[in-house]
Order: sequence, then structure tokens, then C-alpha cells
Amino acid sequence: MQAISLWIKIPCTLFVAVLIPVYWIRYGPENFLWFSDIALFGTVAGLWLGSSLLVSMMAVGVLLFDLVWSVAFFLSLIRGAAAEGLVGYMFDPRISLSIRALSLFHLALPALQLWTLGKLGYDPRAWKYQAVLGWTLLMVTYAVSDPQENINWVFGVADISQKWLPPLLYLVALMVIYPVVVCYPTHRLLKKFFAPTRRP
Repeated sequence: MQAISLWIKIPCTLFVAVLIPVYWIRYGPENFLWFSDIALFGTVAGLWLGSSLLVSMMAVGVLLFDLVWSVAFFLSLIRGAAAEGLVGYMFDPRISLSIRALSLFHLALPALQLWTLGKLGYDPRAWKYQAVLGWTLLMVTYAVSDPQENINWVFGVADISQKWLPPLLYLVALMVIYPVVVCYPTHRLLKKFFAPTRRP
């Protein structure tokens, strides 16, 4: 296992140290329930701990989401920014540019995770642990968050409030979709392209 340089750890930690108070003030503590925010914190923790399992979990959990976010962001730039849709908030003039710029971590996080897995290896247990973490996050988000914020899409898809299923049944459907459609396929790809981590 190769050590992660302080030149990687320290800038990432400083970024998180700035993001947390800014997001707390602007969006409130519930915002940190987003899968992407949890993945950012977990990845930085994994860098310091040298934990392949932790970084592997975060990658399995959000690589797909962050890649979709990145594509949507660049398409919006090319086609013309509009303050709507998945990345609409990035073009909302009511939000200061400095706060919006912090969300660009969605572009950097996949590269950081893949680079770290190249160093530490991929832990094939990750998708199972991440599935359990994802179920926990979905249930907590449903219980404590504002439906208007629709964190982790527990009340509908993106900006669309779902009406076709009873709310709890929709939540259960998400809890099935997350490991089957997100975690396991990503696990298969990472297992194919990265060496397995060496566990004591």
C-alpha cells in the first residue's frame, strides 16, 4: 500500500474546512445528508487513515452520481446556463459565485477517488457496506429533511415531486434501486480495473 502525500491530504482537508461552515450557514445542517457531501467527507477521512475500504465505499456510492452531475454541468455550459434541473443551482444568480464554486468538488471528487484507489487498491467489500450506509442515509433523510429540499431525492426525482407511489413505498423502492443500480454495477467496474487492496 502506498502512502498518500500530505500535498493531497492537506488541500483536501482545507477545502472541507471551508465548505462546512459556508454550507452550514447557507443551506443548513440537513444539506450534509446529501450522498455527495458524505462521500467528500468520507474520502478525505480515507486519505488520512489510508483506508482503502472507506475510499472504496465512497467511490461505489457516488461515482455514478458525480459523473452524471459533471456531464449535466458541462452540457449546461455549452447549451447556455439555466437555473433549473440537476445543476440549475450552479447558474442561479441568487446564490453567490463563491458558494456555487464550492460545488465544483463534484468535478474533482471522482478523479481523487480513482487516483486514491490506484494507490490503495479497491476493497471488494465496499459495495455491501455502502449499501447499508445508503439505506441509513435514505431513511434519516426521509425522517428529518424538508420535502421541499428533496435531499437524496427521497421525495421525488430531482425537482419533480413524485405522486405515483405512496411516500414510504417510494422510499423502499429507492432503497432497492440504490444497491442494485448504483453500488453493485460500480463495484463490478472498480473490481475489474483496480487491484484488490491488501488487508492484514
